[in-house]
Amino acid sequence: MLKRRLGNSDMDITLIGFGSWAIGGPALNWPAAWGPQDEDEAVAAIHRALDLGINWIDTAAVYGLGHSEELVARALAGYSGERPYVFTKCGLPWDAQGNAERRITAQSVREECEASLRRLQVETIDLYQIHWPVDDMRENEAGWRTMSELQREGKARWIGLSNWNVEQMRVAQQIAPITSLQPPYSLLQRKIEPEILPFCQREGIGVIVYSPMASGLLTGKMTRERIAQLPESDWRSTDKRFQDPQLTHALRIVDQLRTIGERHGHTPGEVAVAWVLANPAVTAAIVGGRSPQQVEETSRAASLRLTLAELDEIRSVL
Repeated sequence: MLKRRLGNSDMDITLIGFGSWAIGGPALNWPAAWGPQDEDEAVAAIHRALDLGINWIDTAAVYGLGHSEELVARALAGYSGERPYVFTKCGLPWDAQGNAERRITAQSVREECEASLRRLQVETIDLYQIHWPVDDMRENEAGWRTMSELQREGKARWIGLSNWNVEQMRVAQQIAPITSLQPPYSLLQRKIEPEILPFCQREGIGVIVYSPMASGLLTGKMTRERIAQLPESDWRSTDKRFQDPQLTHALRIVDQLRTIGERHGHTPGEVAVAWVLANPAVTAAIVGGRSPQQVEETSRAASLRLTLAELDEIRSVL
């Protein structure tokens, strides 16, 4: 699988990384769960991803309220092949009732780092990221300064941001270099195109995008019937993007992706991921997988190269 250098790091990462948001499963009243998850299937999915050549895993402390990180550690402990890079995030600590809040104080960042190191069973995190900024820019600065300290102490090899805007990144750059940004990006969510992607490209900041298939909407498998049957513990069951009028628009795009995919023997979801990867400002894409079969399907997107004419076809339905 092709690799690209991530920002100012020494890591050459595959175009697709394994995303472990969904495998964390439901936990207490955490509102961002994807419903029940078979843990053995989750471990098998990670193993299959690594066997296919994917060389990095993205997770976060808050996924499953720590459980996703634990599953990643379990999967790597039982894997005999080459160890992948492990990326995780802080900034959404939770209380005993499972209520998470955005917080990136110096103390909370350090506490979260130590907890992630324990759950992941590692001494150093390959890429440590702040999950979300807060409204108080002074707290953002304190959090990023602490991230830089953790890097100097060897607890994080490289440090990055997730969901930060250009103004916030400019302030952060004055404290310490930003290795990467992790924003959402898909055919249905293109807000980063006008300012954020050009800024990262100019500044040499790597970009690893999440939700390139719009949380399943662009896979070609998400029908109205399937949406109606999503469990209450799946956040998508109440999300407006999975309801009309947005749903009708998404399904229209899927029809075009299916037409293009059939020419190459690829699914609509694979075409959606290939479209994201065609942007020169994007280093790689995070693609979730809850089973080995899902991983096998979506990993094929890394080998799909869309023509300029096909990109125009997609643009025509946006």
